[in-house]
Amino acid sequence: MKAIFHHNQLAHFPTRYLQRGHIVDFPEQPERAKRLLKGVRAAGCNMHAARAHGDAHILAVHTGRYLKFLANAYRKWNRPKGKAFEEVMASIRPLEKPARYPTDILGQAGWHQQDFSCPITEQTWMSVRASADTALTGAELISEGEKVAYALCRPPGHHAYADRAGGFCYLNNTAIAAQFMRKRWDRVAILDIDVHHGNGTQGIFYDRSDVLTVSIHADPRKYYPFYYGYESQRGKGPGNGYNINIPVPVKSDDEVWMGALELALSEISDAAPGALVVALGLDAHEADPLNGGAVTTAGFARMASAISKLSLPTLIVQEGGYLTDDLEHNLASFLKGFGG
Repeated sequence: MKAIFHHNQLAHFPTRYLQRGHIVDFPEQPERAKRLLKGVRAAGCNMHAARAHGDAHILAVHTGRYLKFLANAYRKWNRPKGKAFEEVMASIRPLEKPARYPTDILGQAGWHQQDFSCPITEQTWMSVRASADTALTGAELISEGEKVAYALCRPPGHHAYADRAGGFCYLNNTAIAAQFMRKRWDRVAILDIDVHHGNGTQGIFYDRSDVLTVSIHADPRKYYPFYYGYESQRGKGPGNGYNINIPVPVKSDDEVWMGALELALSEISDAAPGALVVALGLDAHEADPLNGGAVTTAGFARMASAISKLSLPTLIVQEGGYLTDDLEHNLASFLKGFGG
């Protein structure tokens, strides 16, 4: 199995995170990628450098106005120098319609940053662009004939909408990869097994039938992103029936996740896609600091083995999974279970 990575992904490093009213250290740290790289090596994967890709592939998923914001927000925020904190963070957001797009950077931040978990630093654009290139390189390898590949994307992406960041996510790497793979296959499936629902991915493909989105995640009635990920949210228009949500109770163990996965794989098999993108979150692990799941390290191998039996060309895109001593072992377990 080839594993793709770009070292520029290490540059993004916000300092602050709002957690139940407290300002704490930012959980999505560069150290995550370093530990995941150890997992890649332990699984025996062959490293492959990410290739640069044009913005057109990203603009197939995200709006031009949003990309312009991400690329220029820090510079505009800190002009004149020293008048703002070193991280772009919104303090006001539009909630009602009609609403118009403002010219001031504070208003634009509120338009494009949906929560307090997606601050923008001087290095953020460089890192998120490298993360997208990592996913695109993986999608390209699969489209060229690789059976399976792993894209170590950091920052993650599945909470990002077409024009909004959130949940540590800025560009939706999973969606960008799936859209790229549509150039070869008439239908692509996305299987999201992050402990959080991939609300951005759902939003991007909600009215489409050419990309099936299937997500297993902790019950959103009690867990982020709270407002999305319900079984009744099945798509609209041509996409009706092509968005499948399978919520499980918070702190579910291996057996519950495997039962949900059996349902998910059945949905994917029935849809008969040409290729698969797996949005791999390792944050369902029993020791993950975000406390959403109780999956064991061995459980990730079981899930990977079951997914591999679909025998589809498969790109694995890294989503969540936060700092524990188990992080690298969880990734190695999954990749080995897939046949890595």
